[in-house]
Amino acid sequence: MTGRVLVIGGYGAVGREAATALAGRFAVTVAGRHPERAAPVPGATALRLDLGDASALDAALDGADTVLMCVDRDNARVARACLERGVHYVDVTASHPVVAEIEGLESARATALLSVGLVPGVTNLLARMCADTGADAIDIAVLLGTGERHGAAALAWTLDAVAGIGPSWRARFPAPHGTRTVHRFPFSDQYTLPRTLGVARARTGLCLDSRALTALLPRARTPLRVPRVRAAVERVLARVHTGGDGFAVTATGGGRSVAFTGRRQSRATGLAAALAVERLPGLPPGVHHIEEVIDPRGYLAALTDYGFTLHDHYDAG
Repeated sequence: MTGRVLVIGGYGAVGREAATALAGRFAVTVAGRHPERAAPVPGATALRLDLGDASALDAALDGADTVLMCVDRDNARVARACLERGVHYVDVTASHPVVAEIEGLESARATALLSVGLVPGVTNLLARMCADTGADAIDIAVLLGTGERHGAAALAWTLDAVAGIGPSWRARFPAPHGTRTVHRFPFSDQYTLPRTLGVARARTGLCLDSRALTALLPRARTPLRVPRVRAAVERVLARVHTGGDGFAVTATGGGRSVAFTGRRQSRATGLAAALAVERLPGLPPGVHHIEEVIDPRGYLAALTDYGFTLHDHYDAG
């Protein structure tokens, strides 16, 4: 694939990782509202872009081959503009309402790829591995480190999603994490997988590397609805980073357990998105989720080259 890759939100934690990985292979333009406030991405061109300005978006798309969307703002409008121009579109969003808007778009000239990242993304491919061996119900469990720094937008999305926490269950992770309590969490993959994989049920649960903080998550639903409490929590989490930066995601079903582990969730999401951009040539036009058009084994094997680990039929230890 040749041409320009436009990374919208390319100065965030995820976007910077993706842009850095792509800059060695493509002509990358990193777009954000205030590029002058961010450190440059080596090998990439900077572009000031306010998505609220329709004419600015049109100008940014001129000459673009692919857009990688790393923010949750006007996603469906950006995706529609891309597909109408024949520009490929890749989105890392974990928000089901955003995904649902984009799913309704059509294109015979370009590909829109959704569920691209760690969760959703890698989790979708792990779920497909279970479905391919006959699973009809799939449990996805996500363990995230509390020591990693995240951008304001990612933090805000997570706190919003805490309001949607549901019943908990026990999930096995590869060693050294072991068996943990996970709380049902509104990642988008659990809503899309029954349709894309033809399974009866999928559910996604979240826990943190700290067992104590994991236990507090359901109790935070009501306090976080109070604006001053919410603002105070955001300020604290933006400054305080305790715990590790390791992560583990698993899918279990049909007697099979598969997992993907490593360090720095934002890096994993950015690299997974960059790899999806590289896989665009040859994919069919239209709107697709990653598990519908990309082979799990080859894609996940390529990600392990960055130091991550794929576990199949693992022992939690």
